Amino acid sequence: MPEHTKFQEIKATAFNGFILFLILMGLIGLSIYSLFANLLNSEAPIFTLLSILPILIIMFGFFTVSPNVAKAMTFFGSYSGTIKKSGFYWANPFFKKMKISLKVRNFNSDTLKVNDHSGNPIEIGAVVVWKVNNTAEALFEVDNFEDFVTIQTEAALRDLAVAYPYEQHEGNEIALRSHSAEIAEKLRDELQSRLNSAGVTVIEARISHLAYAREIASAMLQRQQASAILAARKLIVKGAVSIVDDALKQLNEKNIVELDDERKAAMVSNLLVVLCSENNAQPIVNAGTLY
Repeated sequence: MPEHTKFQEIKATAFNGFILFLILMGLIGLSIYSLFANLLNSEAPIFTLLSILPILIIMFGFFTVSPNVAKAMTFFGSYSGTIKKSGFYWANPFFKKMKISLKVRNFNSDTLKVNDHSGNPIEIGAVVVWKVNNTAEALFEVDNFEDFVTIQTEAALRDLAVAYPYEQHEGNEIALRSHSAEIAEKLRDELQSRLNSAGVTVIEARISHLAYAREIASAMLQRQQASAILAARKLIVKGAVSIVDDALKQLNEKNIVELDDERKAAMVSNLLVVLCSENNAQPIVNAGTLY
């Protein structure tokens, strides 16, 4: 099969509309003057009437281009070029002029339910900022470039969710929830590769909605709470051990009291209980023994 050739955007040939309008007004005035002159001389104004017909056809060649709007033109099915500079123009009246916006657009995707890299069902959505940069590709390479952006965004979101886990489990792995900047960059790159054929530039793409699916949201919330409690306990124990070690060193350096190994173990145990307990400690004062 022959290789498909992409449409290349070219600059259309158009003339300054104000100059052509003045020339046209002069021709119209000349035709009217000729018509009345023939009527006054009792001559048949056939030539004058025939000259008015092309003037009327020429009038359909005027058009305007607004800022950030382009006009792509075709001539009997053949692409003739695009005009992006705003202004008042005249071109071949038989050109078909198609308007296409070059403004920056926002697109909010629907919330999709997919499985992440770990197989957990999640809900994910994205916001995409994009614009048309190649009018020829946007109009002639795809059927409807706006629908193309919508469908390809959903496809890119599904691929992204499958490639990464929702949460970071170990090491420095990239996760959807914890690495928003990296995920946004990968989503933009993935979308750009998909939308190149449609003449679209992706300016920004970010995750706008991310959550566990409803059927596992409660279980995952308990898991997150357990992970948070475990991390807090590790920090408390680490701090308590540091405090106990500092206390033993100061007692030994200042010769406040001499403790054998058994009493050191008892002291360490009591301090850890006091420091790591969730409830306030209830101290027992040892006043000595009677004998």
